[in-house]
Amino acid sequence: MTDPSSTEFRDTDEIDIVGIYPNYAAAYDAWKSKAQQTVDNAHMRYFIAHLHRLHDEEKHDTDTERLGD
Repeated sequence: MTDPSSTEFRDTDEIDIVGIYPNYAAAYDAWKSKAQQTVDNAHMRYFIAHLHRLHDEEKHDTDTERLGD
């Protein structure tokens, strides 16, 4: 992170993607394990990213994306 209090990445080429999990509980367990391994590094943070939420907010949804509403 550029600053420990922000969510801005300093170097996006160095993002550590841990995995894709079938449910939140499994993702949480993986997140907790990785976060504990880097507890002494204030510039290293792990997040649980919901793939279905990672889309361009400015782009309009397609008909298929709207089916989930």
